[in-house]
Amino acid sequence: MTTPFYVPPEQLMKDRAEYARKGIARGKSIVAVEYDNGILVLGENASGTLHKISEIYDRIAFAGVGKYNEFEQLRIGGIRRADLTGYAYSRSDVTAKGLANAYAQALGNIFTQEVKPYEVALMVAEVGASDDDNRIFKVTYDGTLFADRRFSAIGGEEDALLASLDDSYEDGAPLATVLGWAKAACSSLTEDGVAAGEWEAAVVDRTNGRRAFRRLDPAEIDSA
Repeated sequence: MTTPFYVPPEQLMKDRAEYARKGIARGKSIVAVEYDNGILVLGENASGTLHKISEIYDRIAFAGVGKYNEFEQLRIGGIRRADLTGYAYSRSDVTAKGLANAYAQALGNIFTQEVKPYEVALMVAEVGASDDDNRIFKVTYDGTLFADRRFSAIGGEEDALLASLDDSYEDGAPLATVLGWAKAACSSLTEDGVAAGEWEAAVVDRTNGRRAFRRLDPAEIDSA
């Protein structure tokens, strides 16, 4: 009987984290920014059919970066969880915090127990009845959960995006202004900027009624 090859636990976790970060960095980052009536979520996405930003429940948006099939699997699981919770209890019991906690637990278990970690970072944004009730959560590949206010970012260029948004952000700005800030932040990451038509954006807007999610069309995005 051969002796199994031993790897120190701390080295194993370090290698898994580096592997996941490299996979995430190959994708395009996504930002979320609060505006006067809700939350904008925007990122670069040349594909018109493979969405990285989606509705997950009435007033909640989901976004993922990294390996598409992995965050798409998590998105579908989150929708099922939200539907079951809303059906068994109340629609108001479905919250971004509850979904983000579930994602954090799932990704944490995968990171520590599976051979290969998921190469994803997730964002869950919920619009509230007022600005103070808005919620933006992000979950990293290892299940670490963050709660952000005003603006947030996920992906390989997260720090640069947050610095850019911090310089421009002002409370209570309209959607068109916030859309311009978000586009400028993302465009600053590339030498040639982002071409028209290669954006994906959506909002969760409290003025839209119960179904607060609305996907922005290319013309609306390009006009900002």
